[in-house]
Amino acid sequence: MRIEFTKMQGIGNDYIVIDCLGGEPPDPSLLAVQISRRRFSVGADGVILVCRSEAADVKMRIFNADGSEAGMCGNGIRCVGKFVYDRGIKRSRYLSVETLAGIKHLELTVGNDGCVTSVKVDMGRADFSPAGVPVISDEPVINRPLTVLGQTYNITCLSVGNPHAAVFVPGDLDLLDIVRVGPAFERHIIFPERTNAEFVRVISRNVIHMRVWERGSGETLACGTGACAVVAAAARLGLCDFNTPVTVKLPGGKLVVVCDRDYQMTMEGPAATVYEGIYEYSLPGA
Repeated sequence: MRIEFTKMQGIGNDYIVIDCLGGEPPDPSLLAVQISRRRFSVGADGVILVCRSEAADVKMRIFNADGSEAGMCGNGIRCVGKFVYDRGIKRSRYLSVETLAGIKHLELTVGNDGCVTSVKVDMGRADFSPAGVPVISDEPVINRPLTVLGQTYNITCLSVGNPHAAVFVPGDLDLLDIVRVGPAFERHIIFPERTNAEFVRVISRNVIHMRVWERGSGETLACGTGACAVVAAAARLGLCDFNTPVTVKLPGGKLVVVCDRDYQMTMEGPAATVYEGIYEYSLPGA
């Protein structure tokens, strides 16, 4: 099966975006595993299907590199906004996108060449409730100690459409052995659906440095929902201010996040098209 795709990225978080307005490919989970393998295939952090929606302009389905389906992706949804506008699916600077985490609203910035350069996303409200994350606890997990691989970390757990554990650390994040500790956080017994783990250093009240271990993808250069999660967690802990733009510095670039006092989040950052191509999709037994 030949599948047309567009490789896109948002500050280094790269996705293979497929136009599925005419129908989805068979077994998208298997497709994500096959096409995401770096060096052996196209290579990406995951696959995004742009589908028809009865409730919004389009629907986004996102599959991680391991084939698991995610509820939401901040960098991915910015790529969807650019994809929809640049391809003429809908030529509007304001778009609505249906996701498993609800309908999200996008505001697009268009450059002189007529293509989208950046996207602002209404990310919804951060949820600290244990059931909303989910995390096994009788009360919200706010700056609570957790022992991982024999070391104790203070974590704050919340959902921004998918589960996050924000870990504030005092030292140099470049020295963190995230390949060792990341999987242990992701699959810790207190997270029944696994979690994304963000390791955070607060530089100032409006600048945060972050590295992320993403559920189902490993370490990535950026995570939009993770950036929102750490700003919401930092605001709750009094480390940054509400209703104030906070720059989150990630290995792939910067995002600007605003959290209001009700923990409603907006996120803004770039999106880019890398290239287009055709993938030969092999189904088992074919």
